[in-house]
Amino acid sequence: MTVPTVAEYASRLPWYRQTGPRCAAGAARLLIRLPPARLARVLVLISRGSRPATHEQAARARRAVVSVSPRSAGLGCLQRSVATVLLCRVRGRWPDWCTGFRVRPFAAHAWVEVDGRPVDEPGELTAFRTVLAVRRGDRGDRP
Repeated sequence: MTVPTVAEYASRLPWYRQTGPRCAAGAARLLIRLPPARLARVLVLISRGSRPATHEQAARARRAVVSVSPRSAGLGCLQRSVATVLLCRVRGRWPDWCTGFRVRPFAAHAWVEVDGRPVDEPGELTAFRTVLAVRRGDRGDRP
């Protein structure tokens, strides 16, 4: 599930700030093996009790994940988006996690957004139709 892009670049974090992003990327790598509906339910559970993330908080978490995970920096949009929301959640915040597709040309993608605005996504996402989203406050009755 990805839109073809070149690998992103983020400045390297100091070693003492890499633990959280590395753990988030590792947990995300395991979670993305779940079927989509189950992944959404797990993320709904994880998001409970969080406060909304600001655009800057989500962008900082995304850059941290990209800086420590080559897969997340490249074509691993699902792992990158899940790792970003997990890292935000550790800090008590939750941005919206979204997955979707476009038809022409067909592509699937996963991203993080705040207030309906994608966070640091290269390219235009207006052509994408959101299929699954975990927004702060979702109760789990719909993934």
